[in-house]
Amino acid sequence: MNAFESLPFRPADILLPKDCEYSKWSVVACDQYTSQPEYWQRVAEYVGRAPSALRLILPESCLEGPNVETDIMEVNNTMTRYLREERFCTLPASLIYVERRLDNLRLRRGLVGMVDLEQYDYEPGAEAQVRATEGTVMARIPPRVAVRKNAPLELPHVMLLADDPEKTVLEPLSARKDQMEKVYDFDLMERGGHIAGWRVSGETKAAVQSALDALDNAALQREKYGDAAENGKLTFAVGDGNHSLAAAKRFWEEKRETLPENERETDPARFALVEIENIHEPSLDFEPIHRVIFDTDTSTFAAEFTAHRTEWEAEDKTLGERVAAAESFCRAYIAAHGGYIDYIHGDDTARALGEKPNCAAVLLPPVEKSGLFLSVLKNGALPKKSFSMGNARDKRYYLECRKIR
Repeated sequence: MNAFESLPFRPADILLPKDCEYSKWSVVACDQYTSQPEYWQRVAEYVGRAPSALRLILPESCLEGPNVETDIMEVNNTMTRYLREERFCTLPASLIYVERRLDNLRLRRGLVGMVDLEQYDYEPGAEAQVRATEGTVMARIPPRVAVRKNAPLELPHVMLLADDPEKTVLEPLSARKDQMEKVYDFDLMERGGHIAGWRVSGETKAAVQSALDALDNAALQREKYGDAAENGKLTFAVGDGNHSLAAAKRFWEEKRETLPENERETDPARFALVEIENIHEPSLDFEPIHRVIFDTDTSTFAAEFTAHRTEWEAEDKTLGERVAAAESFCRAYIAAHGGYIDYIHGDDTARALGEKPNCAAVLLPPVEKSGLFLSVLKNGALPKKSFSMGNARDKRYYLECRKIR
């Protein structure tokens, strides 16, 4: 058996842009700032005509727009043009160790590679080694499949969590940086902080594999999770980007049926580029995802809100119960009084939107990240839009790419 073959996470042929200004290339995840078009306009003005990942993604706010098919075609054409113009260098069979200094100056570590979609499942009751932590909105998958269907490249904003309290996988890499090739080092736009990456190879890559093998060990998981471990090994939990990963899975399932058996093991669509992070990283904050209701009468909302807020603010409520109560309230309110809902990352952003005319915000309490793996093993995924890892500017920025055709 080849190295990493028994694991759901493994090295990938990673593409990095070349001969460009990285601070203009790298843009934040497409599912951020969905109700703030001025953010994306500001990014477009900063990027100008420079080569950029901005032209290789479709902001989520455009997925239901009137020109979505044209927009998708334009993205795919730009990917093809960038490949033809040889705008990338290839790091074969590689992992990239990432250190990101956030805007608040805290350090966050990660490791970029690819996940085997055969070992990921977003369905309720899944026992796969890689599982969703939140409920998947099935209606959100087809538009993302449409984006991926004819794309020659993928750019990841998916972040997988590892439950590594002893800090055996990522943290030792920090001490080995002088033994690795640095492949990028630059400031991110829009207060995204500073990011640097090193190619992991040789003995260091072998050490990563050994550490991941240990985390994947069934006996260790029984020791950590007790009887809940009977529900199958849980090696990674999806922290961010579950709908994008679910779309990659759906697309792979469709393509798999068209392939002969001997091509299914290695077809590039079987895998998806991701970044893994340790859930025990001190800088990895779990924050609630707030609800903002638009086009509503604020006085009516205030009266309803006051009557129901204890349903999700009571201290004895679990995270899942809080989110379910807030979501139920918002849906019932909209059904009775009209308006529409959006899901907003960041306390300040939600408050600012809630103070706009005919808008109201439901702010959920802080989230405690300990016990997430045990909760997923015992009870399955949390309700949709339960938590966010950090605020919007802390989300993953697009940088690495991978060929998927």
